[in-house]
Amino acid sequence: MRSSSSLDLDRILPLVRKPGQYVGGELHAAGNKFDTAQLNFCLIFPDLYEIGMSHQGLQILYHLLNGRAQTTAHRAYVPDVDMERELRAQGLPLFSLEAKAPLAAYDVLGITLPYELCYTNLLTVLDLAGLPFWAAQRSQEHPLVLGGGSCAFNPEPVADFFDAIVLGDGEEIILEIADLLASAKKEGWSRTAVLERLARMPGIYVPSLFKPKYVQNKLVAVEPLLAEVPLVRRRVLPRLHAPSVLYHPLVPVVKPVHDRLGVEIARGCTRGCRFCQAGITYRPVRERTLEEIMELANQGIAHSGFEELALLSLSTGDFSCLGELMGALMDRFADDFVSVSMPSMRVGTLTPEIMNQIKRVRKTGFTIAPEAGTDRLRQVINKGITEEDLLATCRDAFALGWKLIKLYFMVGLPTETEADVEGIVQLAKKARAQVGQSKGRPVQINLGVATFVPKPHTPFQWEGQIGLEQSRANINRLKQMLPRQGYKLKWHDPEQSFLEGVFSRGDRRLAPLIETAWNMGARLDSWSEHFDLGRWRRAAAECGLVLEGYLQPRPVADVLPWDHLHSGVDRSFLEAERAKAFAQEYTPDCRAHGCQGCGLCDFKTVRPVVHERPAAVSPAPSTPVGGRDEPRPPPKAHAYRVHYTRLGDSRFYGHLELLQLIFRTLQRAGLPLLFSGGFNPTPKVSFSQALPVGVESLAESFDMDLSRPLPSLEETAILLNSRLPSAIRVQAVEPAPSAVARSSITSYTLSATAYPEQMVRNLAEFLGREAFVIDRFRKNRHKELDLRPLVARLEFDQDRILLDLIGHQGQPGTNPREIMEKVLGFSEREALLARILKTGVKEMASSA
Repeated sequence: MRSSSSLDLDRILPLVRKPGQYVGGELHAAGNKFDTAQLNFCLIFPDLYEIGMSHQGLQILYHLLNGRAQTTAHRAYVPDVDMERELRAQGLPLFSLEAKAPLAAYDVLGITLPYELCYTNLLTVLDLAGLPFWAAQRSQEHPLVLGGGSCAFNPEPVADFFDAIVLGDGEEIILEIADLLASAKKEGWSRTAVLERLARMPGIYVPSLFKPKYVQNKLVAVEPLLAEVPLVRRRVLPRLHAPSVLYHPLVPVVKPVHDRLGVEIARGCTRGCRFCQAGITYRPVRERTLEEIMELANQGIAHSGFEELALLSLSTGDFSCLGELMGALMDRFADDFVSVSMPSMRVGTLTPEIMNQIKRVRKTGFTIAPEAGTDRLRQVINKGITEEDLLATCRDAFALGWKLIKLYFMVGLPTETEADVEGIVQLAKKARAQVGQSKGRPVQINLGVATFVPKPHTPFQWEGQIGLEQSRANINRLKQMLPRQGYKLKWHDPEQSFLEGVFSRGDRRLAPLIETAWNMGARLDSWSEHFDLGRWRRAAAECGLVLEGYLQPRPVADVLPWDHLHSGVDRSFLEAERAKAFAQEYTPDCRAHGCQGCGLCDFKTVRPVVHERPAAVSPAPSTPVGGRDEPRPPPKAHAYRVHYTRLGDSRFYGHLELLQLIFRTLQRAGLPLLFSGGFNPTPKVSFSQALPVGVESLAESFDMDLSRPLPSLEETAILLNSRLPSAIRVQAVEPAPSAVARSSITSYTLSATAYPEQMVRNLAEFLGREAFVIDRFRKNRHKELDLRPLVARLEFDQDRILLDLIGHQGQPGTNPREIMEKVLGFSEREALLARILKTGVKEMASSA
């Protein structure tokens, strides 16, 4: 494969969905230099950009590696199916966002393993990089393929694709790996020598140095090939990394799923829910201090412009000083209209004190996870909450003005009965009944339901997973029982949960299955529109595998595929917790009730880090529902118009993406923006007509309302340019006109690599007609539009087309690509690949 270049990408990006996700250029991203003398990492999230850009673990490693003088880290994400198709058609490899360098040029490909249904995406990455799938087939010239993340605790289905896999926290070990690999590169070590040195580092699993042994198709051992490394023990970071690592967070242009500043306030949870793998593999609890969190929040918001701050933890409500933290955060950010959300809250921790603080800017939603529908089943899973706890939380939320509460449940938990399933609906009804005499629109209860998957390293790792039919039956029962009005049920596809269970509990015999399914077309299996269980069943039949066999219960005495990978929690503790589950015995949280003997902490290096809450806690100020501390008279607005250009890669940003980019730029610049009122305050900024994706412009503008006048228009332009991507340049700032434009003439220059044979004739014919009516089919409706009165100029001059289009506010208009296709005879593909430059706008205004 040949290397990629911007010219090559110009032949691809106009043709694909959300092309902005492939151009890079995010705020605070590393530079685009690629120095072969350095140790070069490419960190890869095996899913689409919109998922991967929300992953904080990858971002931490990215900043740590780029903070070293002789190490560079770039990023790549899995291309969508249309981009994959175009890369293959053009013979181009997958490339890094920063340098546009082929992945095969890097020394290390660091691939996150976040969830099981991304396994075929690994093969997409490796294949587009031009690398063999199987680690054993790679040579000295290939990059080292390194894994890590949640699925590293049973990576066996994909273990043969990796050279090495990190278990546990990555902040310390990634730097140790970088030191070792830098020496290896400088001194020319063999690949075998590198792997053996890595295997001796605590927390690194080298799959090729462990060999599974089967007897009559049953796993009986995973034998180490290095006697001094009989197993791999998880790496534990004693304290969380320095806050300064994330003072300058990556700020996406293309909107990710979680578009906000994430601040990790604590890592680990010891509530002891017996189904929860993260509760085992991320313990002990390590909290940040209030001072560290405030510094992360202050620096992160100042350097990003995000309008939402999310407090991240497995159980945010358990943070020991949450009340004080929320008060401090809201006092700091409420006037800047930055809201605070807590994605993971536990019943009993979402107090009125916390709710009062949350709603000071906007009432961000929250999800409560009872997990099970009855107190009995919650005792089995050690949830530690009762029905009354849940109802009290709902009562408080409704009383404080919330109209929507989300509840999350699982079906198929061990010992579940029909009464437990029906209890989910009964509990939802009781929750909604807590609204009391609330006025206004009715309250809503949204239920999310997923099938329980027995995860490795948990007390339930020996249990079975219910089959597809039972899973569907349980969900259908909930659909039948749940009233339609005031409730909404969403469920995770049982077929996807089925395959997740297979991979979660699988061994190395699944690697050929993954390769076979990938060859059959399996892509992006976590996305329902791409997932096809039938394809996986056909692949399993071809490989001689029965998928249901992986979901069966397993005797405690059996060897499990992950037994050679140690989470730090003793197996005896897991067995004891399993017995206590069936006896419905509660295991308390070690944070408040002393050590429970899981075996992880040595109380010298590894121990819980929990901070004491101050004795005196001032109550949260009472605030009116829907907003701010008290009504304030609106300040006088000072309106300005900003003129700017959009060239180069910025043409691939969608209109909504550009709006978000501008909003955050204005926030980072510290301009005194005015905000709208109501439930969801937004900056008072209005934009010129949206540009189609792929069109460049010399004549864009937006108007902004400020609370005070600007001291210098020239200095404001310089300030904004210092905060904007280089492809977007402010040309001037001026007072906004008092008149509203009702009509405009917009000029374009169009260039193509080739022009249709009949184009000149088509152009002349069009100009000679009084009307040129086309049929548009949009939103399932046919509608006619006369293009002729919308075209003020259409000329072909020296291999370029000059076009002036007339637009009237509130009336249908046209765009350059429609003229190219409908009038001049370009194909859709040719029109998309043409370079279009908006050169000017002449407005015709009437008084406002």
